Amino acid sequence: MEFMPLLDRIQEDITAAMKARDEARLGALRMIKTALKKHEIDAMKPLDEPTELQILNTLIKQRKEASDMFRQGNRPELADKEDAELKLIESYMPSAPTEAEVDAAVAAAMAETGATSVKQMGVVMKAAQAKLAGKRIDGKALSDRVRAKLS
Repeated sequence: MEFMPLLDRIQEDITAAMKARDEARLGALRMIKTALKKHEIDAMKPLDEPTELQILNTLIKQRKEASDMFRQGNRPELADKEDAELKLIESYMPSAPTEAEVDAAVAAAMAETGATSVKQMGVVMKAAQAKLAGKRIDGKALSDRVRAKLS
């Protein structure tokens, strides 16, 4: 499958959701498209792939936080809606790296930077993220992994 700009892919899915009369999916797709378009207009230049991923990551984070808050507030129906949107957004993301890939990237980053203490964590994080470029990375999980290896 050759690369298709994310906005074009989402537009096709919006059309399909309209034909299927899938209101929940349609609403979520429109929300994603709006976020991408807003960023494109604010930046006054077309989106590149890293920017698209950054926007999707922000949307994912918002959905996770909202879902947690709704669960704490005893509103499971709203939390389920957020979780459904979260799954939809994640379907547009690259695959997450496996545990082994993360460990290998962290080990390689530590070897490359020569880092040995937690004080050098930032350098290792940057190098590990570069090694995992193109994959969906959970920053917190990665930072926990790096901290465990350095301490």
